[in-house]
Amino acid sequence: MPVHNPEIAETFNKYADLLEIDGANQFRVRAYRTAGRTILDLSQNLYDMVKEGKDLSELPGIGKDLANKIIEMVRTGRLSQMEELKKTVPIELLDMMDIADLGPKRIARLHQELGISTIKELEASAREKKIRELPGYGEKIEQAILDDITRKGKARGSKERLKLSAVESATESLLSYLRKIKGVKKVTAAGSYRRRMETVGDVDILVTHTGDSDVMERFVKYEDVDRIIAKGETKSTVVLRFGLQVDLRAVSGESYGAALHYFTGSKAHNIAIRQMGVKKNLKINEYGVFKGKKRIAGKTEEEVYEQVGLPYIEPELREQRGEIEAAREGRLPRLIEIRKIRGDLHSHTNNTEGRNSIEEMAEAAQKKGYEYLAITDHSKRLSMTHGLDEKRLEEQIEEIDRLNRKLKDFTLLKGIEVDILEDGSLDLNNSVLKKLDLLVCSVHHKFNLSQKKQTERIIRAIESSPVFTILGHPTGRIIGEREPYDVNMEQLMKVARDRNCALELNAQPERLDLNDIYCKMAKDMGVMIVISTDAHSTAGLDLMRFGIYQARRGWLESNNVLNSRNGKELQELLKK
Repeated sequence: MPVHNPEIAETFNKYADLLEIDGANQFRVRAYRTAGRTILDLSQNLYDMVKEGKDLSELPGIGKDLANKIIEMVRTGRLSQMEELKKTVPIELLDMMDIADLGPKRIARLHQELGISTIKELEASAREKKIRELPGYGEKIEQAILDDITRKGKARGSKERLKLSAVESATESLLSYLRKIKGVKKVTAAGSYRRRMETVGDVDILVTHTGDSDVMERFVKYEDVDRIIAKGETKSTVVLRFGLQVDLRAVSGESYGAALHYFTGSKAHNIAIRQMGVKKNLKINEYGVFKGKKRIAGKTEEEVYEQVGLPYIEPELREQRGEIEAAREGRLPRLIEIRKIRGDLHSHTNNTEGRNSIEEMAEAAQKKGYEYLAITDHSKRLSMTHGLDEKRLEEQIEEIDRLNRKLKDFTLLKGIEVDILEDGSLDLNNSVLKKLDLLVCSVHHKFNLSQKKQTERIIRAIESSPVFTILGHPTGRIIGEREPYDVNMEQLMKVARDRNCALELNAQPERLDLNDIYCKMAKDMGVMIVISTDAHSTAGLDLMRFGIYQARRGWLESNNVLNSRNGKELQELLKK
């Protein structure tokens, strides 16, 4: 039974959390967190690498000890050391990691001093006003904990959705398996997965095949299947081991396009298309387009759209947010493609919390065909990342200059991810910041300020700094873990536009920040977007595709994206 990269990374991250709650050495904790991030960044499947006998210790941040633990998880599906630790540290404590204002150290104190082990016990203690009595907590933190438990309790009542990155690995492996089955002709994943939504509830897969194919039988016997919900000749449903439900539907070639359109959605988009069909005396469903009882179209999606007088609409746009009107009026965007990206403007090295040297990052970027890469290590306030102070940044500038003298047809851009402090100032002096090609300016603390204060904080940073270039991960959210901070995004975008600043679309799958709605808003307001990976390793540069997915959902075209420019054009724009 295959174990996918996101599962191994999640196990390492959970083990790191348990270790930290248990008071383990911080270097040991960090080693597991670093390994988890490395694994998420990998384009190779660890399951396949183990089967092929490859040396995992050669991966950045993975020594022999961690490599052996990965092999254990691939072969057994478990980490024995974690099972041992769970005997002394209740696994239920990890549920609290998602609660506002709680980290491992605070959770450990709550467990040790109040005997709290579960969310239910945490809520009871908050309601009984016991948490505020602990030194360093207080009424404000207690109320924030209670509010977050209430909000997340409502969310837990809805169906769980999985991050696109976790679903992608399992889905693509399954699609590859199905395509190899005798008699299978076409296989496509539809639904929210095809629309590249940032989270996915379940996956619909459509298949066409010859009559003698045993695709349904082979589907339910796939090695990653945890349980079979239904099995039939035209539809089967299974749940994969990590909780993803997958429906496989066999359709005829004559209906394939209509079925693909129907099951891709969204529901609102499909209803609008069907209503357009009704006005033309047509019936549109998953079996085709019908005039009376005669099927007149349905082999391809293009045929479906043609029957209602529209050009093909890309799946990422099908959310009933104006795409039908744009199609009717010939205003559909030519969506950004990954081949248009000429470089990455947000990356970290082992000078702070990254796992590769500047030279190694440059080499990896060149192999991707990029013309440039910005080195943007953290600034000094993020001490946990060994952030750069002015002196170390000066040294890094000199190192980049030396490397640029050796590089051919490629440029390393000098940058930094500098903290926006609570008062709106930047974490480093302008005297050194002015020596850089660009700044990624980000909020990394004080997420709970009021909308007015948070907005003023960021605007003050944009307006007062002569070198502010890019607003990094502009809402600070982490999908499913941390809500975006409260900020007036329209007001921010107006200031960014007027000051010639760009907003980042951070491609880290757990961030995807900006979301698709704000990407569209930025485009409409004339604000430039940077799609960057925030890579912490050479493998992290491969995450660009997730930023592209989100950008396409946000209607972005190449001319809306700063790093679709070639090196010369980019340098001219950065000077502005």
